[in-house]
Amino acid sequence: MRDQAESLRRMVDGVMEQGRGQGKVIAVVSGKGGVGKSNVSLNFALTLSRQNQKVALIDLDLGMGNLDILMGLSPSYHIIDMIKRELTIWDIAEQGPEGITYIAGGSGLSELVELNERQMERFFQQLESLGAIYDYIILDMGAGATAESLRFILSAHEIFVVTTPEPTSITDAYAMVKYICKEPIENPEILLIVNRAESKREGEQTAANFKRVVSHFLKKDIHSLGYLPQDSHVVKAVKAQAPFVLHAPQAKASMAMGKLVHTYLGHRVDRGAPSYQSFMKKIRKWFR
Repeated sequence: MRDQAESLRRMVDGVMEQGRGQGKVIAVVSGKGGVGKSNVSLNFALTLSRQNQKVALIDLDLGMGNLDILMGLSPSYHIIDMIKRELTIWDIAEQGPEGITYIAGGSGLSELVELNERQMERFFQQLESLGAIYDYIILDMGAGATAESLRFILSAHEIFVVTTPEPTSITDAYAMVKYICKEPIENPEILLIVNRAESKREGEQTAANFKRVVSHFLKKDIHSLGYLPQDSHVVKAVKAQAPFVLHAPQAKASMAMGKLVHTYLGHRVDRGAPSYQSFMKKIRKWFR
């Protein structure tokens, strides 16, 4: 662990010298489990990293986190260990593939509300240190929403909603968006990803229908990042405990992920750099 922590610190020092890091926070959510949300989070992070972006991936899926399994990692510590054992965030961080940094959440969210004031301040201080280092901090949230997870979701700069074309998945994804939009605050921008589409037509039609329903009933405009096709290589990659963009880089799903990230980066042009401090200000307010 000491070797890895030292390696991460050297990486951090190098990034600080380059003046990198804009600290955009993306919360990845789904209305139900089993839609491939974590796989999307991981492979999006890796593909983004390949575009010369510094990326941190945090698993905040309560008790059900499987990002470590998808990468073939076995983290020694989680967020709560950082606080209760008084470790730094670099002590608990893991080096993932393609240069991403991975932080395991464990059952941390439910326990965060039980922390005393000093412990909570330590958590905020450690979380704040990420903003100056990374261009993107991706939060892989649990399926659905709890009072605890909603604090992180609403504090993010952007929300990725992952669904499949299945009617139950779409219904649950809509319920998730409705739950987010009911909060009487300015909601983060919402972007849609359709996973496991059988065809280009199905992927695009699913996105178009979802956007139309959300606009009509919730008066909320959302953007579609694109779709990922149904691909047997993804299943094989999961069994091999390897991200599919690395396991099968020429597979349909891998190529589609590259296009999706390209669309995302193009969507960000001229929209201005986010403030990581705005995320920290919101998350501090929610946990008061």
